Amino acid sequence: MTDATVLRLEGAAFTYPGGAGVSELDLAVEAGEAVALIGPNGAGKSTLLKGVLGLVPLTAGSVQLGTAAASVNASTSNDSTASAEPATHARNGMVSFLPQSAELDPDFPISLEQVVMQGRYRGLGLLRWPGRADRQAVREAIQTVGLASLAKHRFGELSGGQRQRGLLARALASEPRLLLLDEPFNGLDQANRDALIDTIRTLKHRGVAVVVSTHDLELARLVCDTVVLVNGTQLASGPVDEVLTLGNVQECFDGVGVEMDEHTLVVPGHEGH
Repeated sequence: MTDATVLRLEGAAFTYPGGAGVSELDLAVEAGEAVALIGPNGAGKSTLLKGVLGLVPLTAGSVQLGTAAASVNASTSNDSTASAEPATHARNGMVSFLPQSAELDPDFPISLEQVVMQGRYRGLGLLRWPGRADRQAVREAIQTVGLASLAKHRFGELSGGQRQRGLLARALASEPRLLLLDEPFNGLDQANRDALIDTIRTLKHRGVAVVVSTHDLELARLVCDTVVLVNGTQLASGPVDEVLTLGNVQECFDGVGVEMDEHTLVVPGHEGH
């Protein structure tokens, strides 16, 4: 594992107590690299992301975050210290996660700036108020997602796409080395979609690694370096142009009717974005 490697999975499997999960994962993500996870609903994309965070048990193989000290493997994952390691790094700000949906009442009287400041709380502790560095990190996160002019606006008054970008800014406020995005493009209009693409490009330029689950092939082609096809197991992984072929995608979606062009993957139950 090189100094530039942010995440490495080797033969990894993440399995819920009920038995559902994803397996045979082999992946190395470098600083400044963007990886697209593509597969049908229930394929294990969200499970993979949550497994990296330590929220789904590792049942085979190993996960390594950042350094050898952050390594966890299945043989030690039942040990309370070892199994907590990925989540510990997430709490320390190495990894940030933007889920498909976040529970935040739009009617609650809180500004965009205050929402983004929540991303700094895990580093503050119980007795310390946000300082200059925290306020600067919040300003930079809001600017990165293109919402600087709306920082003082009430969060609930923003459009759905702007709120999604605001939640992304909250994830960025902790200044992570690895950003995990779960279907971030769902429901976004063109303007917010373009803003999200620009944000991912900016993060890559800064050396942040990004892993994103998506059905948007334009995202994969424009900003991702690697594609991983997943359907219960890892089916293919590699450069976008080599992996993202109609034959591979049809195999991944396992007989489901698939249409694709350079922009969009259309499968039953999903709208093209």
